[in-house]
Amino acid sequence: MISLYFRHAFRDILKNRLLNAVSVITIAFSVIITSSFVLFFVNTTDMLNLWKKGIKIMVYLYPEVPDDIIPEIQKKIAGMYGVQDVRFISKGAALEILKEQMQRQSSLLDNLNKNPLPDAFEIRMIPSSRPWEKIESLATQIDAIPQVEEIEYGQKWLTKFSYIIKMFKLTGYALGILFFIASVFIVANTIRLVLYTRRDEIEIMRLVGASDGFIKVPFYIECVIQGTIGGIIGLTILYIVFVSVLFNVVQGVTSGFINVKFFSFGIMSLILLCSMFTGWLGCFLSLKQFLKTV
Repeated sequence: MISLYFRHAFRDILKNRLLNAVSVITIAFSVIITSSFVLFFVNTTDMLNLWKKGIKIMVYLYPEVPDDIIPEIQKKIAGMYGVQDVRFISKGAALEILKEQMQRQSSLLDNLNKNPLPDAFEIRMIPSSRPWEKIESLATQIDAIPQVEEIEYGQKWLTKFSYIIKMFKLTGYALGILFFIASVFIVANTIRLVLYTRRDEIEIMRLVGASDGFIKVPFYIECVIQGTIGGIIGLTILYIVFVSVLFNVVQGVTSGFINVKFFSFGIMSLILLCSMFTGWLGCFLSLKQFLKTV
């Protein structure tokens, strides 16, 4: 019986190649667009997590802060929740570090009459305190210390980066929903056209006692096949584009900073299931409406 269903399904696919090709292309295009945004989220999230693993909060003190109260400030910061360790960097040590970093231009710093750098604390956080909200909370507590002039932890960069991710996320949701509806609509109309071309055959099948389930199953199989093929084509095209962009553009920019990666097997399987569900849903809506009129 199952082989009979599949024979009917493949017969309809071959008989209505153009209509089925439109459905497959629409589903593939939907997979490409939606999955592109998902791929962006996966890699930007990895980038954000990588940055948070090495996060450091730099606390700069006012120039007139006496040396004898610096240990007290350090102890106070170390006792705050989320702090893993606190390292004091004197302005003299900071200047030496700057000279090492500017070895070729170190002569520019040799004639300084006064050290322009402030005393500072370098703070590392425990892993559980690296979420954005906890970083801001800790920064607010430290900023309340009177001797603290400025705090730097990449907040400006992170705020802009988070805003970009949020905008892409909203755009991805909107486009995903739009293309999902479009795919379901096109699949439903494709099946509806096929049903009308086989209207007389379906009526005869009903007259000889065929159940609705016997009539529906080949169409469901046909649409699931459409969804599967569309999903595979979409992922294949996306992978080709991804590899091309990775080797020609991204690899040079992100080399040594983050490992840009494609979807895992689990995510690809989920995308294929979603494309199969798109085909099934389009068929379900079309059959539900058509069989009421026959």
